[in-house]
Amino acid sequence: MYDVVISGAGPSGSHCAKILAEAGYRVALIEKNTNWRKPCGGSVSSRVIKLYPEMKKLNTPKIVGAKLYSAEYHLLEYNRADNLYSTVVDRLEFDNLIRNVAIDAGAELFDRNFSFDFISKEGNFIGIKTKSNEGVKEFFGKILILADGMGSRLAIKSGLRSKWKVEDITIAKAAIFEGENKLDEKYIRVYFQHYKGYAWIFPMGEQQFNIGCGTSASGNLKHNVNELFNEFLKEPKIKELIPDLNCKVIWSGAYPLPANGVLVNSLFANNLMLIGDTAGFVSPINGEGIYQSIFSAGAAAEVAIEALELQDYSITILRKYKKHPNVKQIIRNFKAKLAARDFFSEDQGKNLNEMFERAEKDKVYRDKVLGMFFSKD
Repeated sequence: MYDVVISGAGPSGSHCAKILAEAGYRVALIEKNTNWRKPCGGSVSSRVIKLYPEMKKLNTPKIVGAKLYSAEYHLLEYNRADNLYSTVVDRLEFDNLIRNVAIDAGAELFDRNFSFDFISKEGNFIGIKTKSNEGVKEFFGKILILADGMGSRLAIKSGLRSKWKVEDITIAKAAIFEGENKLDEKYIRVYFQHYKGYAWIFPMGEQQFNIGCGTSASGNLKHNVNELFNEFLKEPKIKELIPDLNCKVIWSGAYPLPANGVLVNSLFANNLMLIGDTAGFVSPINGEGIYQSIFSAGAAAEVAIEALELQDYSITILRKYKKHPNVKQIIRNFKAKLAARDFFSEDQGKNLNEMFERAEKDKVYRDKVLGMFFSKD
């Protein structure tokens, strides 16, 4: 019997496991494939860098600003006023780093295990069943935490949420390229599009960069993400930065992610909590989700520790997860960003274009607009 069984060993699951293991609890960390690279832009905020000084081993670029572009290429530039920085990572390296920190803290990793069902007793979930090369395994836990992404079968079987509808997701394509370019390695670039969606170019150092695009909600019904990706690469403004379209492709992949913010009514049940992508901790504006997922995991871990101390794993205690200050702040922030996204995308991005155009001329107004996209670390 484990104190906590966590399905999914990405950043949220691993961070949750780390905190619980450091507190002295026995944690099973289940992962279907530690060699899988999640399709993602790989932008990591200074909030996460503070939590994981081990990231210095990755030798990633120090990002000190961002260049945001409207659909008509009006520029909104952000430069940090402090000594902190964000970075861009290869998700395979990053996920394994955080996972290894959790293992070093005492969490037990079970790789190549696919979570497919619950073990139930008297109406409560008391464990998780997995499939592996050795057959079906059973992991019993006092608390179960689902961190196995959008495709989690358990999240649906729990009854906390249903299958995603097309209007509830973003469909994105990401690729890591290597070749000559004219990117400034101190800046990430985000391009808001005429359609309901966005594109990005993130420098990774050593002539590598992550490039991608995504379409959200109703835009999924009108566009093909592969076609959008190819069209973005051919844009004259993009070709100025990446003249050689025959750059070496290190890796590429397409993926869905939550588009409408945190599923506030799907976060917990008796003995059970949902964190990370599984619960919608992804920004509706630009798909950012690493730090939000990690902070949701931290909140869930704190509540799990309290529940374990009290030996009470019911919703009476676990409801505190939804009320945790970090979770409440993310929910508020996402609600505002969801409304902003819908406003920005009206009339093929006309509203956002007008905002950026005015911001280019009015510093006071520019600072207000920047505040919609960037919060203090």
